[in-house]
Amino acid sequence: MELNLRVLMLGWCLCFAFGFALCRSVEGLENFGEREGLHSYLESDAVSPPASQPIMVGLTLIQGAAAKGAVCLDGTLPGYHLHPGSGSGANSWLVHLEGGGWCNTVRNCVYRKTTRRGSSKFMEKQLPFTGILSNKAEENPDFFNWNRVKIRYCDGASFNGAGQDEAAQLYFRGQQIWLAAIDELMSKGMKNADQALLSGCSAGGLASILHCDEFGNLFPKTTKVKCLSDAGMFLDAVDVSGGRALQNMFNGVVTLQDVKENLPSTCTSHLDPTSCFFPQNLVANIKTPLFLLNAAYDAWQVQESLAPPSADPHGTWRECKMNHERCNSSQIQFFQDFRNQMLKAINTFSKSDQNGLFINSCFAHCQSERQDTWFASDSPLIGNKGVAESVGDWFFDRATVKAIDCAYPCDKTCHNLDHSLTY
Repeated sequence: MELNLRVLMLGWCLCFAFGFALCRSVEGLENFGEREGLHSYLESDAVSPPASQPIMVGLTLIQGAAAKGAVCLDGTLPGYHLHPGSGSGANSWLVHLEGGGWCNTVRNCVYRKTTRRGSSKFMEKQLPFTGILSNKAEENPDFFNWNRVKIRYCDGASFNGAGQDEAAQLYFRGQQIWLAAIDELMSKGMKNADQALLSGCSAGGLASILHCDEFGNLFPKTTKVKCLSDAGMFLDAVDVSGGRALQNMFNGVVTLQDVKENLPSTCTSHLDPTSCFFPQNLVANIKTPLFLLNAAYDAWQVQESLAPPSADPHGTWRECKMNHERCNSSQIQFFQDFRNQMLKAINTFSKSDQNGLFINSCFAHCQSERQDTWFASDSPLIGNKGVAESVGDWFFDRATVKAIDCAYPCDKTCHNLDHSLTY
């Protein structure tokens, strides 16, 4: 209770201070699947506002979606935010999939449908476009004048579920939401795109992997099409208790929301559906060029997959996971082992010339949406190159980008998230 109260108080303070809609995301955080406040904190730019006022882009609901079975968890219409391109970017499209956790039980899906992650009734009517979505060349040099879209996330299964639970009045329609949104964007000019990039952050980063080849197949071979996954490389890793917290979570998502039918057959032909929800079992078989942007010590995975409260009942890891400077040597070694697992998981993927990597040794999460990590004077670097330049060089074939940082604590450019204030 004390934990939840402190999260709630921090959330309202941030809302008041910065005017961003963090408010609804910090209430009722009772278990793994419902801990949306942490996702919102990590994925929001509220804690580090850009130097200039970001453009605010309005919400569009997809009016024909319900007829296609494409509805949020509560049955409301899904939506997106679109800022039109101009000039040299008028015929280029960036489609960004929103993140925000998952729901793995009827109980926390019922809770979720009372939030912006499960109902368009609670979605912000306008969102700030920062980082990769910014419309300013000095903040987003390669994509600022493209058609930039943020598709809202309201299904709880990384845009991949199917079916429903009539008794609980829940609709698991992530795949249909994806298709309805894409259909609408194609009708608004995306079908004529010269170049297109599908991106996403966190649960949206996982979705950009799951839907990458679908996106690529929308366009003729003359269109340059690529995908970017930011903080979407969730690992099937052993937690601090020796269990597999995230595997258990994903198993609930996949089972409850009938995800199996929408997973790639290249994976389900030889692995179980839950394993095929993990990117490590997918990325090597994706045909469309893909860029993995990830912190080697992903802040969300550290807190909710490696050392969740369920795996740390005595709070041994509490201070360490909130602030890595408080970790002892054995705890740091645990994180180093996690980094090694990530590097092993992307080994085959990294050998393809068409793919790109930016794996920095930071305790961070979602670095493309935040202006300070995407493109700023003090943004994180690997070598002498930041995130935005790396992604741009890869997309436009200006350079091969396979950037993997040395292990912690070598990187002094990190924007590590100190979560000691979030609880």
